[in-house]
Parts: sequence; C-alpha cells; structure tokens
Amino acid sequence: MQLKIKNFKFTKMRYKYIILTFLCFSFVLQAQDSIQENTRVKLDGVAAVIGKNIVLDSEILAYKLELEQQSEGKVEVSNCEILEQIMDRKLLSHHAIVDSLVVTEADVQGQVERKIAYFLQQLGSEEKLYTFYGFNDMADLRKEFIEVEKEASLIQKMQQKLTDEVDVTPEEVRNYYKSLEEKNNLPEIGAEIELQQIVLYAKPSEEEEKRVLKRLNEIRQQVIDGGNFKMKAILYSEDPGVAQNNGFYTITRESQFVTEFKEAAFSLDEGDISEPFKTAFGYHILILEKIKGKQRDVRHLLIQPEVTQEQQDKVKDSLTKIRKDILTLKISFNEGVKMYSGEKETKANKGLLMNPETNDSKFDLTRMDPTLYARVSAMKQGEITDVFYDENREGEKMYKIILMKSKTDAHVADLVKDYVKIQSLALQKKKEETIEKWAKENIKDTYININSEYSKCKFKNNWKNN
Repeated sequence: MQLKIKNFKFTKMRYKYIILTFLCFSFVLQAQDSIQENTRVKLDGVAAVIGKNIVLDSEILAYKLELEQQSEGKVEVSNCEILEQIMDRKLLSHHAIVDSLVVTEADVQGQVERKIAYFLQQLGSEEKLYTFYGFNDMADLRKEFIEVEKEASLIQKMQQKLTDEVDVTPEEVRNYYKSLEEKNNLPEIGAEIELQQIVLYAKPSEEEEKRVLKRLNEIRQQVIDGGNFKMKAILYSEDPGVAQNNGFYTITRESQFVTEFKEAAFSLDEGDISEPFKTAFGYHILILEKIKGKQRDVRHLLIQPEVTQEQQDKVKDSLTKIRKDILTLKISFNEGVKMYSGEKETKANKGLLMNPETNDSKFDLTRMDPTLYARVSAMKQGEITDVFYDENREGEKMYKIILMKSKTDAHVADLVKDYVKIQSLALQKKKEETIEKWAKENIKDTYININSEYSKCKFKNNWKNN
C-alpha cells in the first residue's frame, strides 16, 4: 500500500522542442555505456555554449533517445536538429536569469521531492534510486535534480512572460482553420466520450475499527517496552512496500504523502512513537528515527480494517437496486448520484468524471486507462454498465455503475463542432511563433559558441553567425 497520493505524469511542453524529463538521466547513462563500448565519442564534450549555459554531447544523445522512445522509432531527427532544440531551451534559461526572473528554492525543492517520491515508488528504495541513475548517494542525486528542475522552471517562467498576453481572436481561429483546410491538413479528432458514475463504498464496521486500534496500541506499547519497531513492521504491517523498505521512508513537508502522515511525522521528536492515526489507507503508528534538517526518517506500521464479504454483498445489492430504479425511470441518473453516490469528487459534479490530463469531461477513447476502456468502449450513448467492483489506490473497496453520457465518433476537425480545440491549436501556434520571433531577435545579443563538430549544421536560426 503506497502512501503517495498520486503518480506524477510529466508535462511535455512543446514549443518546437522536447522538454527533458528526469527520466532522461537514465537515457544519458545508457547512452554513455553504449557509446563508450562502441565508439570513441567523448560524451562529456561541450557541443555549444549559450550565454553561461553549456550543451553537452550527452544531452543531445539523451534528447534523441527520449524522442525515439516516445515515437517508437517512427520519428528520426539529426543531432543538428536536437542541438538547436536544446539551444532554444538554453537561450530561454539564460535570458530568464538576465531578466531577473525568480525561481524560489522552496518551489524547486518541492518539485524535486515530489518527483523523487515518484521514483522511490517505482524503484522501492533510495539506494536503488541513486544507483539506477548513476549517483554515489541521495545527496548527489538531489543536487543534480535540483539543477535540472531549476532550469526547467526558469524556462517555463520565461515562456509565460513571453506569451502571457498572447491571445487569438475568432477571426484568427477561422483563418488558422482555413489554412489547415487549404493544405488538406485538418487534424483528426479522436473518438471522445463523457462518463458519469455512481459509487458506493463498502466500509468496515465500527467493531472492526476498534479491533485495529486496539492491536496498534498493543504493538505501540510493546515497542515502548523495548520491542523492535522494524521487526514489528516486517511482521505485521500491511503496507505492500514493507517487503522492500521494512516500513522506512524519508519524507519532507513537500513529499507526496497524505497530510495526516506528514503531520504525525513532523509532530514527533527523535525516538518518539505516534499514537495510532487514520488515513485513507487505514490506521498507522510511526516512529521518528532521525531528523535531518527538513527531512524526517520515519518507520511506520499500517493495519487496514477488514471489510467482510457480507458487507460487500450488501453494498452491491443496494447499487443493483439503484441501477434498476434508473433503468425503469423511477429516478434519473443525476438523481441517483445526488441521493446515493459516496464519492465526493464526482458527486458535486453530477457524477461526471474529469480527465486529469485536460481538466475537462472529455476522454479520448483510445487514450483511456486500459481497464476503463475495456469496460466502456463498446457502450452506446445512454447505456449503463452492470454493477462492478473496484478499489482505489488507498485500498478502499467500492461498487460502481457508469453511464455513457455522450459519445462522439472520430472525425476530421470541424470549425463549429470542435471550435474549442481549434482555438487551442491556433493559440499554441501563435505562442510558438511569438517565442520563435523573440529567439531570432535575442540570439544576436547573446554569447554563443558552437563546437566545430557542428559547423556544417543547417540551423533554422542564425546561431553560427552571432
């Protein structure tokens, strides 16, 4: 049972270049191993200098490998094209500093800790994490990650500064659409759906929760009396991660752990053991092993109250009756959500599911979660699924029904039906053009030195004649 609230999905900003994610560190290391074995290329060589920023040969290879992976080998780019994309980024970063744009240490540190928490979730331990990325310890890894995040934040702030006031008029949207139409280059809009759901949770009984609290208090007292907390966690904790880390975590206030967990950790002195406390994952006790500046080394033990099959069956039967009432028109689906649904996030929105990638209610049918896709892809508009069982990341048990609120087949973009999407594309293009124009004007005022190895490159911008 992982304690992080959510996984991180890195945002890929595209202004004619690829944003380097932390995952690229692995590509760099893989590239180093591969090239060192097969060629005499010096990976640490400097490909270019932009202001005070340098572009390493290893960065070019990392970007190239990332692009190849993202496109599954369908997109081929030269080293020259990749170098220019990176130089575009370095130019933005350099002028962000020249323009005194501020990136706070707290913001950078918070982003780094959140992403490290994500990697720890994937790899299981700090040692595996820094070893995987080729560092000697977590301190070295954090230092490097902070530099990458700082540059990414500076670039983002510079982009925002340059494009904050950029907007498109309806006429510009129409002209953009016509230009695509004339070139026979209108985008295809994938099949999209909107979904509503009713969720009923199967919750443990009050007696079961009391049993869990009693057991945790017994274990806590045993540790106070001299028992080994680590051994107790190994024997009794129901956190799946205990097999890898023996219940041990290093956290900061920015780490992606649930609030109750962090509050408990930061309320203790070294050696203290918390009282049992509740989160969405169950009931915990934790011991604060060490304070390291803003970090806390903690070890925790989790026990989850059990929900009996009988309790689950009662919830399923209740939702089956609700579904029947909706199908026989005794109540509408919206009324069913309002009267019965236990999920706060969707209940306030008439049960409507929101796409986390776009923050709207439309889902691209071909890019959905595979499990959800398999359940709803064949449904017609207005149809309702059978009652089905589900669990969230916290392990809460629930039953659901889903209504296909709307379904639009794949089609070539239409200015009227897809105006919002066309508007977004037009705005993105205008922002790209704004940044490109800015780059052309500022290259000549920036110190630029490109390695002779790239002297034959044909760049879009006048980098070589600075």
